[in-house]
Amino acid sequence: MNGTLGHVGLILGLLSALAGVATLGAGLAGHRPALLARGRSYALLTLAGAVVATVAMEHALLTRDFSLAYVAANSSRETPLIYTITGMWSALQGSILLWALILTGYVAFSAHHFRRRATDPLIGWATLVALVVTAYFFALMLGPADPFAARTGAMPCVGGCGPNPLLQDNVLVAFHPVLLYLGFVGFTIPFSFAVASLVTGRVGEGWLVESRRFTLFAWAFLTVGVVLGAWWSYQTDGWGGFWGWDPVENAALLPWLTGTAYLHSVMVQERRGLLRIWNLSLLVATFSLTILGTFLTRSAVLQSVHAFSDSSIGPALLGFFAAVLAVGIGLIGWRGDRLASPGTIDAPVSREGAFLVNNLLFAAFAFIVLLGTVFPLFVQAVNGQSITVGRPFFDAFTVPLGIALLFFMAVAPALPWRKASPGVLRRRLVLPAWAGVLTVVACVLAGIRGITPLGAFGLGAFAAASALRQLVLAAVAAQRRGLGVWRGVVGRANGGMVVHLGVIVIAVGLSAAGSFGHRGELSFARGQTLSFDGHTFTFLGWQPLDTPAEKGEQAVFRVDGGATFRPTLGFFNGDAQGTATPAVDSSALADVYVSIAAAPPVDSPRGPATLDVIVQPLVMWLWVGGGLTAAGAVLAAVPGRRRRPTDPVSVLLPESAEEPSVPAGAGVAP
Repeated sequence: MNGTLGHVGLILGLLSALAGVATLGAGLAGHRPALLARGRSYALLTLAGAVVATVAMEHALLTRDFSLAYVAANSSRETPLIYTITGMWSALQGSILLWALILTGYVAFSAHHFRRRATDPLIGWATLVALVVTAYFFALMLGPADPFAARTGAMPCVGGCGPNPLLQDNVLVAFHPVLLYLGFVGFTIPFSFAVASLVTGRVGEGWLVESRRFTLFAWAFLTVGVVLGAWWSYQTDGWGGFWGWDPVENAALLPWLTGTAYLHSVMVQERRGLLRIWNLSLLVATFSLTILGTFLTRSAVLQSVHAFSDSSIGPALLGFFAAVLAVGIGLIGWRGDRLASPGTIDAPVSREGAFLVNNLLFAAFAFIVLLGTVFPLFVQAVNGQSITVGRPFFDAFTVPLGIALLFFMAVAPALPWRKASPGVLRRRLVLPAWAGVLTVVACVLAGIRGITPLGAFGLGAFAAASALRQLVLAAVAAQRRGLGVWRGVVGRANGGMVVHLGVIVIAVGLSAAGSFGHRGELSFARGQTLSFDGHTFTFLGWQPLDTPAEKGEQAVFRVDGGATFRPTLGFFNGDAQGTATPAVDSSALADVYVSIAAAPPVDSPRGPATLDVIVQPLVMWLWVGGGLTAAGAVLAAVPGRRRRPTDPVSVLLPESAEEPSVPAGAGVAP
């Protein structure tokens, strides 16, 4: 029954999407508003189909319906309830179902949001493009990625195999994939509007307004998803790191980089009408990279702890990726004559000039990550050799780019539009610059050495002081106008300053943890106390770990004479390799990270213990920075005080005219 109901939902979703495409296409071709208005109904039907299929899958998992191959392979009678529910996205087919559920939710919400303008061809084309993408994913599930395929042959495991051990070892499995997909899938809507603007020829600034909040929320979800992924890796993988430049990690980072570049440069287009081709190209690239990331994760071309294996959908995903690129590039080339900007960047030392450099840096960052990720695949495809591009390659190129981005993070928001005078630069940047210089001096006096950490700390202080200055002046200006402090800190520009603060906190935490972390391996007899990097560790003994889903051992330790910690080595559902789960003592200054390096002797369960111990400073601030970034994105989505329509004569002001001394973005989105 579950399989039948699930297939009914998938068929309903596919037929509704195809019918919506046909109806909207006929309405657009024949200029028939009634057909365009009907497109919203089909978007809602696709959501209904996805909901039916999702309910069927969750019911099958909860009732242990092992007649479905997916349930038999990814659930078991011993799996706890939370991991039974998350089993829906713990493997390939279920993850595509989650993708379709989120996608149809976005499309239905977009259609409802623009319901009063449903007869507008721009909205019609955007909905049509989104429904084409929807139809593709439903077709994928009715083809090579069927989550409701019946099990054939004997049970692969008695009582079910259960999820991958790494997917039933931390509750973040309930949040990280969902948030990541909300980010990945959310970029479908701005991509659809970009295509619609190109098809209709309405390539001015109107379509940006229609899709701005969709882009912002997709970016925010993706940001939180990436940070939670790093936190999850840190807490479960046992290697003490949070970012290893794994190809699948890179696949999530790539659309974040291009999406971040877009959110910066789109302000230039809205304010000055510039960078139109840049913005359209960035949206096409961002959506294309979400499909490429899906291919890398689900095509079995990569060997990664994060990647799904035994997949046959690689060619279909790669073909869709190629089609998206061809359509995007083709439309941009076709409309090239209409994409010419009405003006130019008047001076390199201006906000639009800084945003252009910012775009180039993000594009270079994305290119380096993409090159290092896919180059091994090209080499293997050409000559069959297997090579690995590791951390040294990525660090060599991305660290300087990151340092440069910190600098422009400080300078760009303080620059006025059109042209900056020396007096404006002095007034806006002198205090932040002094904050950066004094921070570097303090670090040197404290014994910190190295260009990378000193650059990160100094420029981080420079950028943080610049952002705080903007926020304080915006709040003061709003207070003087009687709007209240709250109205002074909401809106895109000031929410962006909070985002900057979050990114700065992350950058400083990354630099500190990467530059000053210490790792060691300690062997203990029971009751022995050892010291490492200023901390004491006392081994109290072994305790058995015995739950319905997991068997193993816990090493009980006391750190610095305080609380006890229990790193574990567990075995799920008869897994022979075992999963090492660390114990982490976190504080604002440093984390003490302990994981089991070797299993206890079988014949001597009370014997010695060997542990990997890692001490890393400021790791907690990575997660704090992620939360601050998400909060800033929410503030940026809140409407600020609206500007009066720009006076056309204002663009003719002489270049020497200086902007008012109100801080840049003092509560208003451009």
